[in-house]
Amino acid sequence: MRGRKVPSFYTLFMDRKLVKSLLTEALELNEDLFLVSFDISDSDHISIVLDGDKGVPVSECMRVSRNIENNMDREIDDFSLEVASFDITHALTIPRQFTKNLGRKLKVKTVNSEKFEGTLISFSDDNKLVLRWKERVPKTLGKGKMTVEKEQEINLEDIAVAKVVIIF
Repeated sequence: MRGRKVPSFYTLFMDRKLVKSLLTEALELNEDLFLVSFDISDSDHISIVLDGDKGVPVSECMRVSRNIENNMDREIDDFSLEVASFDITHALTIPRQFTKNLGRKLKVKTVNSEKFEGTLISFSDDNKLVLRWKERVPKTLGKGKMTVEKEQEINLEDIAVAKVVIIF
């Protein structure tokens, strides 16, 4: 292989462990941050999405990005790097995001197409969440409706999509 440059995707594929290690190292410096997604595409684009128990300041995205970029050799690896914070309009995907959003209103669609909208009141270590909401139902006796409080326990594995409801 002398005098021949190894294809970039091969080099970056081989350095996936290095990128993951540098990312882990950067995240260990701020225990409020956690990884939502990490991907290296065939075109050498490194995409990292972070979330944090108290949000993710731009300065933390920059710090994580620099830790990776400054420890990789651009002469060997031709790559692009994107470090972003989790966008609240996207679905929650990992258990820590549910814990972070306790007390917030969620819209949940299950794999069986059931839909629930309520306040996230708990998320357990066994990956079960409980939503609570109020609903108007017909009275058991007489005419009219009454307000009742309902709860639904849902296993994380049964969730197709769960999003935070943005309230203004």
